[in-house]
Amino acid sequence: MPRSYVLMSCDLGSEKDVISSLKKTDGVKEARGTLGLYDIVVQIESDSEKKIRETVTGVIRKMPKIRSTVTLTRSESGELFQSSEKLIGAMLGQNQAQAYVVIHCDKGEEYPTLKNLSHIPEVKEADVVFGFYDVICKIETADNKTLENIITKAIRALPHIKSSMTLNVINEQD
Repeated sequence: MPRSYVLMSCDLGSEKDVISSLKKTDGVKEARGTLGLYDIVVQIESDSEKKIRETVTGVIRKMPKIRSTVTLTRSESGELFQSSEKLIGAMLGQNQAQAYVVIHCDKGEEYPTLKNLSHIPEVKEADVVFGFYDVICKIETADNKTLENIITKAIRALPHIKSSMTLNVINEQD
């Protein structure tokens, strides 16, 4: 199924309202407030790439409080991540600390990087993307210290990673 991620900046203090509006938008699977270079990360899924483009350009980019967006379109990268693990962890309340990490990797090493990420249990989702970054992944852990360790000692230590940027999820903005 076609999927895209939209990283966005919005007017200061408008994050909760924007997230609320985004969650009501057709095709938006997830909208989360983040700390970092971007204020919000949105995951969009639809039955066609055309519908995703229409959602991004016709709805999201026209929202009055959104200042800028970066769209990352998923490459067909296969299903390496089991969504059931994610749901079980969330139901048990084990995933209190969450973050998205966007990664630049060596040319041609996007899929090996994705496969390496699939071996880290705390990485619940990851995709090779087209756009400003090469790979995006979502991490869920019990606490911020574990999250920090996964990012610094597991993800950044993978071969072929040139740089990464972490967007910590702000749970209070849901």
